[in-house]
Amino acid sequence: MYGKNPIVNNEKSGLHPRNLHRYRYDFKQLIQACPELGKFVKLSKYGSESIDFADPQAVKMLNKAILKQFYDILDWDIPADYLCPPIPGRADYIHYMADLLASSNNGIIPTGKSVSVLDIGVGANCVYPIIGNKAYGWHFVGTDIDPIAILSANQIIEANPKLQSVVECRLQNNPSNFFSNILKPGEVFDFSICNPPFHTSAEEATEGTQRKTRNLGNNKEKTSVLNFGGQNNELWCPGGEAEFVRRMIKQSSELPNCCRWFSTLISKKSNLPAVYKSLQKAGATQVRTIEMAQGQKQSRIVAWSFSPEKQHPK
Repeated sequence: MYGKNPIVNNEKSGLHPRNLHRYRYDFKQLIQACPELGKFVKLSKYGSESIDFADPQAVKMLNKAILKQFYDILDWDIPADYLCPPIPGRADYIHYMADLLASSNNGIIPTGKSVSVLDIGVGANCVYPIIGNKAYGWHFVGTDIDPIAILSANQIIEANPKLQSVVECRLQNNPSNFFSNILKPGEVFDFSICNPPFHTSAEEATEGTQRKTRNLGNNKEKTSVLNFGGQNNELWCPGGEAEFVRRMIKQSSELPNCCRWFSTLISKKSNLPAVYKSLQKAGATQVRTIEMAQGQKQSRIVAWSFSPEKQHPK
Protein backbone atom coordinates (compact mmCIF):
# COMPACT_ATOMS: atom_id res chain seq x y z
CA MET A 1 0.00 0.00 0.00
CA TYR A 2 1.06 3.59 -0.44
CA GLY A 3 -0.18 4.55 3.03
CA LYS A 4 -2.37 7.37 4.23
CA ASN A 5 -2.33 10.75 2.61
CA PRO A 6 0.73 12.71 3.84
CA ILE A 7 0.97 16.39 4.60
CA VAL A 8 1.30 18.47 1.43
CA ASN A 9 4.92 18.79 0.19
CA ASN A 10 6.08 16.49 2.95
CA GLU A 11 9.24 14.64 1.92
CA LYS A 12 9.25 10.89 2.55
CA SER A 13 12.69 10.96 4.11
CA GLY A 14 12.71 7.20 4.73
CA LEU A 15 12.97 6.49 1.02
CA HIS A 16 16.27 6.11 -0.82
CA PRO A 17 17.82 9.45 -1.91
CA ARG A 18 17.54 8.49 -5.60
CA ASN A 19 13.93 7.36 -5.30
CA LEU A 20 11.77 9.44 -7.66
CA HIS A 21 8.83 9.22 -5.25
CA ARG A 22 10.22 11.00 -2.20
CA TYR A 23 7.62 13.75 -2.43
CA ARG A 24 3.86 13.70 -2.52
CA TYR A 25 2.35 12.81 -5.89
CA ASP A 26 1.49 15.67 -8.21
CA PHE A 27 -1.94 14.46 -9.29
CA LYS A 28 -2.30 17.13 -11.96
CA GLN A 29 0.79 15.81 -13.73
CA LEU A 30 -0.29 12.21 -13.19
CA ILE A 31 -3.72 12.90 -14.69
CA GLN A 32 -2.05 14.61 -17.62
CA ALA A 33 0.00 11.46 -18.18
CA CYS A 34 -2.98 9.16 -17.63
CA PRO A 35 -6.37 10.91 -17.97
CA GLU A 36 -8.23 7.78 -16.77
CA LEU A 37 -6.87 8.48 -13.28
CA GLY A 38 -8.92 11.69 -13.05
CA LYS A 39 -12.21 10.05 -12.03
CA PHE A 40 -10.55 8.43 -9.02
CA VAL A 41 -8.95 11.62 -7.63
CA LYS A 42 -10.78 13.54 -4.93
CA LEU A 43 -10.01 15.93 -2.11
CA SER A 44 -8.85 14.24 1.07
CA LYS A 45 -9.70 15.35 4.59
CA TYR A 46 -6.40 17.27 4.50
CA GLY A 47 -7.75 19.38 1.64
CA SER A 48 -5.32 17.94 -0.91
CA GLU A 49 -5.86 15.65 -3.88
CA SER A 50 -5.66 11.91 -3.30
CA ILE A 51 -7.37 8.62 -4.12
CA ASP A 52 -9.11 5.91 -2.11
CA PHE A 53 -6.19 3.55 -1.47
CA ALA A 54 -8.61 0.76 -0.52
CA ASP A 55 -10.12 0.83 -4.02
CA PRO A 56 -8.17 -1.64 -6.21
CA GLN A 57 -9.19 0.11 -9.44
CA ALA A 58 -7.99 3.46 -8.12
CA VAL A 59 -4.66 2.02 -7.00
CA LYS A 60 -4.17 0.23 -10.32
CA MET A 61 -4.87 3.41 -12.24
CA LEU A 62 -2.46 5.35 -10.01
CA ASN A 63 0.23 2.77 -10.75
CA LYS A 64 -0.47 3.06 -14.46
CA ALA A 65 -0.08 6.85 -14.27
CA ILE A 66 3.14 6.63 -12.21
CA LEU A 67 4.69 4.15 -14.61
CA LYS A 68 3.77 6.33 -17.55
CA GLN A 69 5.00 9.60 -16.04
CA PHE A 70 8.19 8.41 -14.37
CA TYR A 71 9.18 5.27 -16.31
CA ASP A 72 7.97 5.97 -19.89
CA ILE A 73 5.64 2.96 -19.91
CA LEU A 74 3.12 3.43 -22.70
CA ASP A 75 0.65 0.78 -21.58
CA TRP A 76 0.41 -1.26 -18.36
CA ASP A 77 -2.28 -3.46 -16.89
CA ILE A 78 -2.65 -6.52 -14.65
CA PRO A 79 -5.40 -9.15 -14.47
CA ALA A 80 -8.18 -8.77 -11.92
CA ASP A 81 -7.32 -10.06 -8.44
CA TYR A 82 -3.55 -9.83 -8.92
CA LEU A 83 -1.25 -7.91 -6.59
CA CYS A 84 -0.88 -4.21 -7.38
CA PRO A 85 2.52 -3.26 -5.95
CA PRO A 86 3.50 -0.03 -4.15
CA ILE A 87 5.98 1.45 -6.60
CA PRO A 88 7.98 3.63 -4.12
CA GLY A 89 8.95 0.57 -2.07
CA ARG A 90 9.82 -1.45 -5.17
CA ALA A 91 12.03 1.40 -6.38
CA ASP A 92 13.86 1.46 -3.04
CA TYR A 93 14.86 -2.20 -3.43
CA ILE A 94 16.32 -1.49 -6.87
CA HIS A 95 18.28 1.56 -5.72
CA TYR A 96 19.75 -0.18 -2.67
CA MET A 97 20.89 -3.09 -4.83
CA ALA A 98 22.54 -0.54 -7.13
CA ASP A 99 24.44 0.74 -4.10
CA LEU A 100 25.48 -2.82 -3.26
CA LEU A 101 26.94 -3.28 -6.74
CA ALA A 102 28.72 0.07 -6.43
CA SER A 103 30.31 -1.01 -3.13
CA SER A 104 32.54 -3.45 -5.06
CA ASN A 105 32.98 -1.17 -8.06
CA ASN A 106 34.91 1.78 -6.61
CA GLY A 107 31.65 3.44 -5.61
CA ILE A 108 30.37 3.58 -9.20
CA ILE A 109 27.00 2.04 -10.04
CA PRO A 110 27.39 -0.25 -13.06
CA THR A 111 24.79 0.48 -15.72
CA GLY A 112 23.64 -0.89 -19.05
CA LYS A 113 22.57 -4.26 -20.46
CA SER A 114 25.76 -5.96 -19.31
CA VAL A 115 24.31 -5.95 -15.78
CA SER A 116 21.86 -8.85 -15.53
CA VAL A 117 19.26 -9.28 -12.78
CA LEU A 118 17.16 -12.32 -11.87
CA ASP A 119 13.73 -11.35 -10.53
CA ILE A 120 12.31 -14.35 -8.66
CA GLY A 121 8.52 -13.93 -8.67
CA VAL A 122 8.27 -11.17 -11.26
CA GLY A 123 4.48 -11.25 -10.93
CA ALA A 124 1.86 -10.06 -13.36
CA ASN A 125 2.98 -6.44 -12.89
CA CYS A 126 6.63 -6.69 -14.07
CA VAL A 127 7.42 -3.64 -11.92
CA TYR A 128 10.98 -4.44 -10.77
CA PRO A 129 12.30 -4.85 -14.34
CA ILE A 130 10.52 -1.66 -15.41
CA ILE A 131 12.12 0.38 -12.63
CA GLY A 132 15.56 -1.21 -12.88
CA ASN A 133 15.81 -0.79 -16.63
CA LYS A 134 14.63 2.81 -16.59
CA ALA A 135 16.94 3.80 -13.70
CA TYR A 136 20.08 1.92 -14.71
CA GLY A 137 19.55 0.26 -18.10
CA TRP A 138 19.89 -3.24 -16.60
CA HIS A 139 18.79 -6.46 -18.29
CA PHE A 140 16.23 -8.58 -16.41
CA VAL A 141 15.04 -12.16 -16.42
CA GLY A 142 11.77 -12.49 -14.50
CA THR A 143 10.51 -15.88 -13.28
CA ASP A 144 7.20 -16.98 -11.83
CA ILE A 145 5.33 -20.20 -11.04
CA ASP A 146 2.04 -18.72 -12.29
CA PRO A 147 1.41 -18.97 -16.07
CA ILE A 148 -1.11 -16.13 -15.93
CA ALA A 149 1.45 -13.85 -14.26
CA ILE A 150 4.01 -14.69 -16.96
CA LEU A 151 1.43 -14.07 -19.68
CA SER A 152 0.55 -10.68 -18.16
CA ALA A 153 4.21 -9.67 -17.77
CA ASN A 154 4.87 -10.64 -21.40
CA GLN A 155 1.90 -8.57 -22.52
CA ILE A 156 3.38 -5.55 -20.72
CA ILE A 157 6.71 -6.17 -22.46
CA GLU A 158 5.02 -6.52 -25.87
CA ALA A 159 3.10 -3.27 -25.32
CA ASN A 160 6.31 -1.36 -24.58
CA PRO A 161 9.01 -1.69 -27.25
CA LYS A 162 11.68 -0.26 -24.93
CA LEU A 163 11.37 -3.39 -22.76
CA GLN A 164 11.46 -6.00 -25.50
CA SER A 165 15.22 -6.43 -25.73
CA VAL A 166 15.95 -6.00 -22.03
CA VAL A 167 13.30 -8.01 -20.16
CA GLU A 168 12.65 -11.74 -20.55
CA CYS A 169 10.12 -13.79 -18.59
CA ARG A 170 10.36 -17.52 -17.87
CA LEU A 171 7.82 -19.89 -16.33
CA GLN A 172 9.11 -21.96 -13.42
CA ASN A 173 7.39 -25.33 -13.86
CA ASN A 174 8.50 -26.66 -10.48
CA PRO A 175 7.02 -24.50 -7.68
CA SER A 176 9.63 -25.83 -5.24
CA ASN A 177 12.59 -24.52 -7.27
CA PHE A 178 14.08 -21.05 -7.36
CA PHE A 179 17.04 -21.43 -9.73
CA SER A 180 16.96 -24.94 -11.24
CA ASN A 181 14.91 -25.40 -14.45
CA ILE A 182 15.18 -21.66 -15.10
CA LEU A 183 18.84 -20.95 -15.73
CA LYS A 184 20.44 -21.48 -19.12
CA PRO A 185 23.82 -23.30 -19.25
CA GLY A 186 26.58 -20.99 -18.07
CA GLU A 187 24.18 -18.16 -17.25
CA VAL A 188 25.36 -15.85 -14.46
CA PHE A 189 23.48 -12.93 -12.93
CA ASP A 190 24.94 -9.95 -11.12
CA PHE A 191 22.22 -10.33 -8.49
CA SER A 192 18.81 -11.80 -7.76
CA ILE A 193 15.86 -10.08 -6.11
CA CYS A 194 12.75 -11.52 -4.49
CA ASN A 195 9.69 -10.35 -2.59
CA PRO A 196 8.65 -13.49 -0.65
CA PRO A 197 5.10 -14.43 0.31
CA PHE A 198 4.56 -12.91 3.73
CA HIS A 199 1.95 -15.12 5.39
CA THR A 200 1.80 -18.77 6.44
CA SER A 201 -1.79 -19.49 5.36
CA ALA A 202 -4.71 -18.14 3.34
CA GLU A 203 -6.53 -17.30 6.58
CA GLU A 204 -3.60 -15.27 7.89
CA ALA A 205 -3.31 -13.48 4.55
CA THR A 206 -7.01 -12.59 4.63
CA GLU A 207 -6.75 -11.22 8.16
CA GLY A 208 -3.71 -9.13 7.26
CA THR A 209 -5.36 -7.67 4.18
CA GLN A 210 -8.54 -6.86 6.07
CA ARG A 211 -6.49 -5.15 8.78
CA LYS A 212 -4.78 -2.95 6.18
CA THR A 213 -8.12 -2.04 4.69
CA ARG A 214 -9.58 -1.13 8.09
CA ASN A 215 -6.56 1.09 8.74
CA LEU A 216 -7.45 2.95 5.55
CA GLY A 217 -10.95 3.54 6.90
CA ASN A 218 -12.61 1.17 4.46
CA ASN A 219 -15.38 -1.25 5.44
CA LYS A 220 -15.83 -3.14 2.16
CA GLU A 221 -16.87 -6.77 2.13
CA LYS A 222 -14.38 -9.57 2.59
CA THR A 223 -14.44 -10.52 -1.10
CA SER A 224 -13.37 -7.03 -2.14
CA VAL A 225 -10.55 -7.09 0.38
CA LEU A 226 -9.34 -10.40 -1.01
CA ASN A 227 -9.57 -9.13 -4.57
CA PHE A 228 -7.27 -6.28 -3.64
CA GLY A 229 -4.86 -8.57 -1.79
CA GLY A 230 -3.51 -10.67 -4.66
CA GLN A 231 -3.24 -14.33 -5.57
CA ASN A 232 -2.49 -17.04 -3.01
CA ASN A 233 1.07 -17.63 -4.22
CA GLU A 234 1.73 -13.88 -3.96
CA LEU A 235 0.54 -13.69 -0.35
CA TRP A 236 1.30 -16.92 1.47
CA CYS A 237 3.13 -20.24 1.42
CA PRO A 238 3.57 -23.08 3.96
CA GLY A 239 5.88 -21.79 6.67
CA GLY A 240 5.53 -18.20 5.47
CA GLU A 241 8.41 -15.87 4.75
CA ALA A 242 10.89 -17.67 7.01
CA GLU A 243 10.51 -21.07 5.35
CA PHE A 244 10.43 -19.56 1.85
CA VAL A 245 13.73 -17.75 2.43
CA ARG A 246 15.32 -20.79 4.12
CA ARG A 247 14.64 -22.87 1.00
CA MET A 248 15.98 -20.10 -1.24
CA ILE A 249 19.20 -19.91 0.75
CA LYS A 250 19.67 -23.69 0.60
CA GLN A 251 19.13 -23.77 -3.15
CA SER A 252 21.44 -20.80 -3.69
CA SER A 253 24.21 -22.78 -1.96
CA GLU A 254 23.66 -25.61 -4.45
CA LEU A 255 24.22 -23.19 -7.37
CA PRO A 256 26.50 -20.65 -5.67
CA ASN A 257 27.94 -19.20 -8.88
CA CYS A 258 24.69 -18.45 -10.73
CA CYS A 259 24.41 -15.07 -8.97
CA ARG A 260 27.20 -12.88 -7.68
CA TRP A 261 24.73 -11.62 -5.08
CA PHE A 262 21.52 -13.27 -3.94
CA SER A 263 18.97 -11.13 -2.13
CA THR A 264 15.48 -11.08 -0.68
CA LEU A 265 13.18 -8.75 1.19
CA ILE A 266 12.57 -9.64 4.83
CA SER A 267 9.40 -8.05 6.18
CA LYS A 268 9.47 -9.54 9.68
CA LYS A 269 12.48 -8.52 11.75
CA SER A 270 11.85 -11.56 13.96
CA ASN A 271 12.81 -13.77 11.00
CA LEU A 272 16.35 -12.38 10.79
CA PRO A 273 18.03 -14.75 13.33
CA ALA A 274 16.76 -17.80 11.42
CA VAL A 275 17.87 -16.25 8.12
CA TYR A 276 21.38 -15.58 9.45
CA LYS A 277 21.57 -19.13 10.82
CA SER A 278 20.60 -20.53 7.41
CA LEU A 279 23.20 -18.36 5.68
CA GLN A 280 25.91 -19.54 8.06
CA LYS A 281 24.91 -23.15 7.49
CA ALA A 282 24.92 -22.60 3.72
CA GLY A 283 28.45 -21.21 3.82
CA ALA A 284 27.75 -17.65 2.60
CA THR A 285 31.00 -15.67 2.62
CA GLN A 286 29.37 -12.23 2.60
CA VAL A 287 26.09 -11.12 4.16
CA ARG A 288 24.64 -7.61 4.02
CA THR A 289 21.49 -6.33 5.73
CA ILE A 290 20.06 -3.12 4.30
CA GLU A 291 17.36 -1.36 6.29
CA MET A 292 14.49 0.29 4.42
CA ALA A 293 11.55 2.42 5.54
CA GLN A 294 8.39 3.67 3.88
CA GLY A 295 6.29 5.72 6.26
CA GLN A 296 5.68 3.60 9.35
CA LYS A 297 6.46 0.35 7.53
CA GLN A 298 9.92 -1.06 8.25
CA SER A 299 11.53 -3.66 6.04
CA ARG A 300 14.99 -4.76 5.01
CA ILE A 301 16.96 -6.48 2.28
CA VAL A 302 19.24 -9.38 3.14
CA ALA A 303 21.88 -10.04 0.48
CA TRP A 304 24.47 -12.78 0.45
CA SER A 305 27.29 -14.10 -1.72
CA PHE A 306 29.45 -17.21 -1.89
CA SER A 307 32.39 -15.42 -3.51
CA PRO A 308 35.14 -13.45 -1.75
CA GLU A 309 34.74 -9.71 -2.25
CA LYS A 310 37.90 -9.50 -4.34
CA GLN A 311 36.33 -11.86 -6.88
CA HIS A 312 33.36 -9.57 -7.58
CA PRO A 313 34.04 -8.04 -11.00
CA LYS A 314 34.40 -4.30 -11.33
